[in-house]
Amino acid sequence: MRLLCLVMMFFILCFAGVRQADADQPHLVFLVAEKEYQTEKTLPDFCKQYVHDGRTSFVYANPHEPNKLIGSEAVDTADLLFISVRRRTLPPQQLNRIRQYVQAGKPVIGIRTASHAFCLRNKEPEDGFAAWPEFDSTVFGGNYTNHYKNTLVAMIQSVQPGSSVSKVLLSGIKKLPTRSGGSLYRVSPLEERADVVLEGTVEGQAPEPVAWTFRRADGGKSFYTSLGHVDDFRGPVLPRLLSNAIGWCLHE
Repeated sequence: MRLLCLVMMFFILCFAGVRQADADQPHLVFLVAEKEYQTEKTLPDFCKQYVHDGRTSFVYANPHEPNKLIGSEAVDTADLLFISVRRRTLPPQQLNRIRQYVQAGKPVIGIRTASHAFCLRNKEPEDGFAAWPEFDSTVFGGNYTNHYKNTLVAMIQSVQPGSSVSKVLLSGIKKLPTRSGGSLYRVSPLEERADVVLEGTVEGQAPEPVAWTFRRADGGKSFYTSLGHVDDFRGPVLPRLLSNAIGWCLHE
């Protein structure tokens, strides 16, 4: 009997240790609600390969009600919020949950359509739903207005490669300049506190920022990149860039 009790105590202690270790890991919450770039597939695949330090939760749009999120309460316990959303207005309670997370000064990462995540194009939300048109400028320091034609090839290159932020975010990325998988976004000019690490060019046009960090007015830090096409996830830059950005958000 004594031996049985010791064995049971051993397993209880081991289990408690695992629970405690899991609780101590950062909680990464991914909001995915867009139909353009298949991030409901590319982001979970990215996590399996690149995210080894932390717990991950995925919050998706309701397939029957695309302006409602399933499981948005995960945002309440997030240590990092990762956004891949395109032109969704949400129930006020869900959007306020995201606002409160940001106002708490916690880190945010956005890719591609996150620059126009919570607003419609020249339309007001339907009754019972809310928009956040200032999300891009407030959270990312961005200024998305449109994008260049898909037929124009965008080449991506580093900016100020010797800066401390660039060294962290571009660590392990060897193949620059490189071709973007999608169209180049028009985002200039950025807010003053933005620190650009990648820019893109298309023939006949001035360069546009493609990846940057931003120190928000609430004290939090954000990272945004207009990369996010499915081909970008297969390329040599985006997966490593996002992995580095997660580390920067959580530990730098």
